[in-house]
Amino acid sequence: MANEERKLPRLGRGLSALLGENRLNLEVEKESSSGVKTVPIGNLSPGKFQPRRTFDESEIQSLANSIRERGILQPILVRPAGPNAFEIIAGERRWRAAQIARIHDVPVLVKEIPDEVVLEAALVENIQRSDLKPLEESGGYRRLMDEFGYTQEKVSQVIGKSRSHIANMLRLESLPVAVKKLLDEGKLTAGHARPLVGNPNAEALAMEIVSKGLSVRKAEALAARRAPGYKGNASSARELSSPKDPNIIELENSLSEFLGLVVTVDFQGEKGKVSIHCKSLEQLDDIINRLRSPDLN
Repeated sequence: MANEERKLPRLGRGLSALLGENRLNLEVEKESSSGVKTVPIGNLSPGKFQPRRTFDESEIQSLANSIRERGILQPILVRPAGPNAFEIIAGERRWRAAQIARIHDVPVLVKEIPDEVVLEAALVENIQRSDLKPLEESGGYRRLMDEFGYTQEKVSQVIGKSRSHIANMLRLESLPVAVKKLLDEGKLTAGHARPLVGNPNAEALAMEIVSKGLSVRKAEALAARRAPGYKGNASSARELSSPKDPNIIELENSLSEFLGLVVTVDFQGEKGKVSIHCKSLEQLDDIINRLRSPDLN
C-alpha cells in the first residue's frame, strides 16, 4: 500500500476546479466585460468533444420554458471555430433550449482552449451532474487516452475519480453489443454490468438481471455462479433467493456506482455491516485515500 496519499481533484466544481487558476481563468464575467458578447445562435455548433450522445428532451423543454421567462442567465462557454463561428465547450443544453425558446441571440464567453482541456472540462461538467451514461463516460476516458496520450493514472487525477473506477469503466467497452444497448437504455447500471465483463454468457445474464430486477450484489452472485469452472456453494444460492429491503438495495447500488466496486450492506436487527469488495491492494489504497479525503468530512 502506498505510504503517501494520492490527492485527487475535488469533483463537483466543474470548470472552475479543472480549468481554474492553475490552467485557465474561465470565471464568468459580467456583461460589461469584453470577455462576454452576444452572437446569433446559428453561429454556435456543438463541441466535437462532447461526451454525451443523448439529451433528455423533457429537461431541455423545461430549460427552454425557463429561458423564455428569464433569459439565459449564464453565458455559454465557447471557443473560436472560424470566422464568426464558435464551438460550444460548456452550455450545450442552454444552446439547445434557446433554440426551442426561439431565442435569436445568446451571450457567450469566448476563450482559446486546447482540445484535451476541452474534453477534460466536458467530462467533469457532465460527471458532476451525473448526466453521462456509463459508455459515454468510458468513451470520454478512452478519447483522453487514445487521442491525447493520457494514462489511466492521469485520467484519474484530472477527473477526480479513483484509478480503479477508471479501469472498471473502460472494461465495459468489451461487453457484447446487446449488453451495451441495455446500458445505454438505462436498464442496466455500470455496477450490474461490471461482473459480466469477460463472461461468455454475458448477454443471457444481462437479460436475466433485467427481467428479475436483481441488485448489483445479486447480479455479481449470478455472474459468478454462471462463470466457466464455477463450483457451486450454498451461500451463493442464498444470495440470489434471499429478499432484501429495496432501500438497502438502492444504497448498495449507489455506493457501488460511486466507488466503482461491488458494495454489500447487511443488517441483522439494529446492527449492520458494509463490505467493499476489492481485488487488489491498489483498489484498497484508492478506497482508503478517498475515505481520508477532506471532501468527505
